[in-house]
Formats: sequence, structure tokens, C-alpha cells
Amino acid sequence: MALGVSLLGCTGSIGRSALAVLARHPDAFRIVALASHRNSAGLMEAARAVAPDLAVLVDDTVAGLESDGVPAGVTLRTGRAALLEAAAHPDADIVINAVVGAAGLEATLTALNAGRRLALANKESLVAGGPLVLQALASAGGQLVPIDSEHSAILQCLAGEDRGGVRRVILTASGGPFRDATVEAMAGATPEQALRHPTWAMGAKISVDSASLANKALEVIETHFLFGLGYDSIETVVHPQSIIHSMVEFIDGSIVAQMGFPTMELPILYALTWPGRRCDTASRPFDPVEARTLTFEALDRARFPAFGLGIDAGRTGGTAPAVFNAANEVAVAGFLSGRLPFGGLAGVIDAALSAHETKAVDSLETVLDADRQAREVAANAVRKQGI
Repeated sequence: MALGVSLLGCTGSIGRSALAVLARHPDAFRIVALASHRNSAGLMEAARAVAPDLAVLVDDTVAGLESDGVPAGVTLRTGRAALLEAAAHPDADIVINAVVGAAGLEATLTALNAGRRLALANKESLVAGGPLVLQALASAGGQLVPIDSEHSAILQCLAGEDRGGVRRVILTASGGPFRDATVEAMAGATPEQALRHPTWAMGAKISVDSASLANKALEVIETHFLFGLGYDSIETVVHPQSIIHSMVEFIDGSIVAQMGFPTMELPILYALTWPGRRCDTASRPFDPVEARTLTFEALDRARFPAFGLGIDAGRTGGTAPAVFNAANEVAVAGFLSGRLPFGGLAGVIDAALSAHETKAVDSLETVLDADRQAREVAANAVRKQGI
């Protein structure tokens, strides 16, 4: 019997990849709900292709939605509450959360509290509300399986292993489009340059995060929560080829790595089938000769200060990671809109963290309040440092 899937964020880069994966396995999976933030045309196109029970447009201010053509048999809802309805759809065995940003946290908690398997691409959920996510996971009998390529790699490396036998994990970072750029060159970089990622095709926000390496800090924090590792046991190296996605070192000195040509379809499929696997021949076959030389470099924190700010926030804990994430979202939006230079991203994040009084993450309201305050401080910082 096909498993029901609710796909949140269906019109983004991860969502589109998930639709492609699910389309190849109609005997195993049926999409019961789709959600998009504000791309009504994309939502309706996907709904016509897969005929879900429920289609959700989160932004209820978008006009002309009905004119995009709601397919027969599909219930259309709008608003944040409708997103949560999709996250807890009664026929959804698996919820793919590909929502961008901290807005995905409440959907993550809703899916886990409903006892669903959560295939998580929204790393901000764990960054902002890690303790709440782990509490929901433990209390309601759900499952949490990461979609990020780095965390999927770690999960695969740990298959059949005793978690107590892990000495450290090593996350890899491509280095982004500015891997070899000077601080001066990066300071004046344009959005077009920042979006030109050398190895991955991604959405605008995550592409900028990868250019600043803020994304890698988010992934380190996510690793901490997903696998229960201290920050001293999580390392990051630059690996320009993006072939090895993560490595795990065990206490006997052995290192296991997961590798493959860059594609998000592999970790998406693994999250759907974990702990098993399903035959899929659509991905580009790996050829070690074609991959040629694999190289590694130290991550230069001086040139990528957003990374260090994120790691420090993770070590501080409490609401500090939520503040880091919120301020980064505001800074990236300012950069993409032309109001903030690339060199000002870290300054905006630092301003929000410096102004914040860290609290324990004891409720969703605490996280949302920290998020709101951080956005206010960051927005002021964008105006002060802006172009």
C-alpha cells in the first residue's frame, strides 16, 4: 500500500526535487497534501500533476489564486493554520518539511506531535527550536529523518553502528562562490555573484547562506541536535568538489564517508525509505575516475565571520541559535534586495546577538519572541549599515 506524503514547500528547489522523486515511485508513495508559501501558479501546477486531497497557499494575501485553476477534487486552503493542517494530515505517513526559514518550526512540531515521520529539509527548525523538536520527537512516537545532504550522509555512515562509538563527525563545505575571494572582493559582491554556486543548484536564500558559510554554521547546530554530539566533536572542512558529503570517525580511528555527485534527490529518497533503500536509477551514476582528484582545505573563519558567529551561538545555546538564524534571514533579505552589502551580513548578525539576552528554550512562544526581537534589531542594523 502506498504511503501518504505531505509536501510542505513544494515549489522551492527541495520541493521540486521531491516531486520528481515521488513521481518515479507512484506504487510506494501518494501525495496527499501540498503547500507553498506564495507561489500560487506553481502550487496549482503541482496539484494538477499529483491530485492531492489538500493544497495550501500559506500567504493568504496573494490575489487571483482561484484563477490559477484549482483541480477538481482538491481542497484549497490558505493561511498559516492551513499549513499546520497539511503537516498533520490524517492520511500523511510522511511529512516532508521543505519550508524555508524559521517559519518551518511550527510545522515541524505539528508533524512530530502527530506522530508522523518527518523528512526534514528545514534546518532552521532544529537551529531555532532544537530542544522543542527533540521533546516532540520523544513524546509522540514520530520519526525525524534529515534531508540535508550532509546529515543524510552522517545517518548513512552510522547505519548499524553504536552511536557511543563515534569520536567525531566531519561536515564538508564546498566553500561557495567566494572560496578563493579576498575580503575586499567579497565585501562588494553582488547578489548575482553570490547566487552562482559552483556545485549545487539551490534557492536564493540558501545560496547566499552558502556563499557566506552561515549555512554551514546552521548545519553544525543541526548536527548537534540530530546526533547528540558536542560541538567539540563536530568539525568542518572545505571540500570544493562536493563529492564527499560527510565523514564519521569512530573511536578505533576508522573513518566512514558517504559520497556521490551532488544531487538532493538521493537524500530525499533515503529519507522516504529509511532505514531501507529502494531501487532508483535516475540519478547520475558515480564514476570515481570522472570525479578525479578530491581536495580538502581548512575553513578560513577570518574571511567568513558569519560561520564563527553561528558556532558561537550554538555553543551558547538557549535562544542564541534562534537569534542567529533570524538575524541571518533579515540580513540575507537585505542583501538580495540591494539594501545591504555582502560585507555587512556578519555585522547585522553580530548586532542582533550582542543585543540579545539568552533564555532557555522552554516553549514555542519563547523561541518566537526571540525571533521577533532579533528581526527588529537586525532590521535596524540593515538600515544603519545599508547602501
